[in-house]
Amino acid sequence: MTHAEIQLNGSGRRSTVTVNVGGIPVGSDHPIVVQSMTNTDTADIEATVVQVLALAEAGSELVRVTVNTPAAARAIPAIARRLEDEGVSTPLIGDFHFNGHILLPGNPDCAAVLAKYRINPGNVGKKRWDENFARIIECAVQHNKPVRIGVNWGSLDQVLLTQMMDENASSAQPRDSHDVTMAAMVESAMRSAHAAERIGLAHDRIILSAKLSGVSDLIEVYRSLAPMSDYPLHLGLTEAGMGRKGIVASSAALAVPLLEGIGDTIRVSLTPLPGGDRSEEVRVARQILQSLGLRSFEPQVTACPGCGRTTSTFFQEMALDIESYLRDRMPQWEVEHEGVETLTVAVMGCVVNGPGESRHADIGISLPGTFEEPSAPVFVDGEHTTTLRGDDIVARFIDILEDYVQRRFGVTPAETA
Repeated sequence: MTHAEIQLNGSGRRSTVTVNVGGIPVGSDHPIVVQSMTNTDTADIEATVVQVLALAEAGSELVRVTVNTPAAARAIPAIARRLEDEGVSTPLIGDFHFNGHILLPGNPDCAAVLAKYRINPGNVGKKRWDENFARIIECAVQHNKPVRIGVNWGSLDQVLLTQMMDENASSAQPRDSHDVTMAAMVESAMRSAHAAERIGLAHDRIILSAKLSGVSDLIEVYRSLAPMSDYPLHLGLTEAGMGRKGIVASSAALAVPLLEGIGDTIRVSLTPLPGGDRSEEVRVARQILQSLGLRSFEPQVTACPGCGRTTSTFFQEMALDIESYLRDRMPQWEVEHEGVETLTVAVMGCVVNGPGESRHADIGISLPGTFEEPSAPVFVDGEHTTTLRGDDIVARFIDILEDYVQRRFGVTPAETA
């Protein structure tokens, strides 16, 4: 597949319109938004509320819920009220497949409460596609809601795919069937977006996505889709998998387009263990963005992996202690100290890279390796400020860290009022 040139804005992002999703702006002029999805039966109000609260607490800025039955649709207003009672304003996105054209018009309270509708053009209907699609879009127009048109290769519009395969077979230079499938993903998204606008949905109420489970395929499709419009794009590797595989695959798939300026919202679709923590997908998504330097959510600790020069485990234990301390302090710090989420801390294990990494961090400590003098130089803003010795190095370094946060980040004006 060939790719047209992408128009980037001044910050290196692909230029898009801004779509307002329940008060959260999505687009190139705004931070990339982290979203997640529940796996509860949405009709189970209590279970869904508990999971949305956990996802929001982990940092999800948008939460998608399945709306697949009349009972699920009826539960949405009650879920929204419960969240409001808990003081949580995270926008809810309704995920519709197969019967959105029935559920949305038939449940106006649900349609009004949701901040956005996600629809899949591959399962809106075949013979009645135009009619069913129009009913969903008309509902979005009526309630002034944005829509994500989310194409997925596991449910790609078979009518469109067959048409494109037939056209390819009769061409003078037929392409590989895989390439035709990738092109059909892009075509499905663009045709649906244009159809939505013809029905009356405003240009700045549309977000697109084209999800696949292959890393290279995802990168290829988004490189093709990105130049074709200025709609914001949602990124995600569908069915990424479990554990380490899912994390690595999602990180690899999202990093490339994000670094090319493509992507305005992301979700990491991890498969949790039975009874596992659904919020892990939020933490991974946030870490991807922070590791790429695209957003800052919390202070970052740099620590060396260890080698034969670091036979002691002290530097590893200290790195864990510092990470735990930062995590515990962030709820208060993020209120009192604006910008503290950009803080970088280095906890290094020997003299080889320890002093250098510590100088590069905002504040760092280089612990002694094997056979080194039992002392630990501390660096603040690149300068060697003191050397720690003894059994209380961790506690004293934390004191230095606290003092640094107070001095560098001060106190936000709201706290001094």
